[in-house]
Amino acid sequence: MERKDRIDTFGAVALVAFSMLLAFNQVVIKIVNEGLQPVFWAGLRSAGAVVVLVAWMTFRGRPPRIVPGTLWAGLLIGVVFSLQFVCLFLALDLTTVTRTSVIFYSMPVWLALAGHFLLPGERITPRTALGLALAFAGVAWAILDRSGPGGQASLAGDLCALGGAFGWAGIALCARATPLRQVAPEMQLFWQVTVSAPVLIAVSPLFGPLVRDLAPIHLWGLGFQILVIVSFGFVFWLWLLTRYPAASVASFSFLTPVFGVGLGWALLGEPVGVSILGALGLVAGGLVLINRAPGPQVPQKVWRTSSPGSGGRR
Repeated sequence: MERKDRIDTFGAVALVAFSMLLAFNQVVIKIVNEGLQPVFWAGLRSAGAVVVLVAWMTFRGRPPRIVPGTLWAGLLIGVVFSLQFVCLFLALDLTTVTRTSVIFYSMPVWLALAGHFLLPGERITPRTALGLALAFAGVAWAILDRSGPGGQASLAGDLCALGGAFGWAGIALCARATPLRQVAPEMQLFWQVTVSAPVLIAVSPLFGPLVRDLAPIHLWGLGFQILVIVSFGFVFWLWLLTRYPAASVASFSFLTPVFGVGLGWALLGEPVGVSILGALGLVAGGLVLINRAPGPQVPQKVWRTSSPGSGGRR
């Protein structure tokens, strides 16, 4: 498969659409948390995804198979996946969709910084650094503004969202910097859900009663998470990581908080303030800088000293 050195049109469209899907996913998690305890249903989601992935991979003639030398990396990415979703689901239980989104999707900053040292060919250039700074400034503006729903938050929720961001960056690094880079994206995800399902279900009693005020809408949300988000959405994101630079793929995640605020306004009645519009401008400017194609190299004219008697330079 051809690897790109920058985001092309297909990649841009796919990543924008995926960012919108992830924004809607925040709303779904918030709603399902009302009926099921967050860590418990995160474990149920992983368990359901295992069944779907095994069926899909078997149908395609590529059933799950442990590639020699990848066992430790598979266990590692599964544990990191577990930690990420403990943090994310608890954050959405403690605070608003808006606030969780803007903190959680600071992930590209941490991935770009780690990738600078750990991923070959993903050095931070001055233009990329400026783009990341602008995008992060937009996210920070949304976080620090207290005039809207972003101020209704707990410190614990903020820290959980930040922990989720670190976890997501860790998953991307595991997929790119360990032997798992040799396996298909669906096998990478298989490791994540297979390891996380028992881990999350085992620790879930530590976080309170497993069932809250359960209703059919919560079960529909669980099914949506299993089929759309985990089984196919995450495979698609991992596939994009194998095709495009990790920092560029991750940078589009800065769009998700903006979409998340819009969906929070449309579906949950959260107000949208001027700060979100300013954040959107900074995020968009950062993405342009990060993903802009390098300018064409202008060949320099080489002057050669002519031989004696040739009449000067040529």
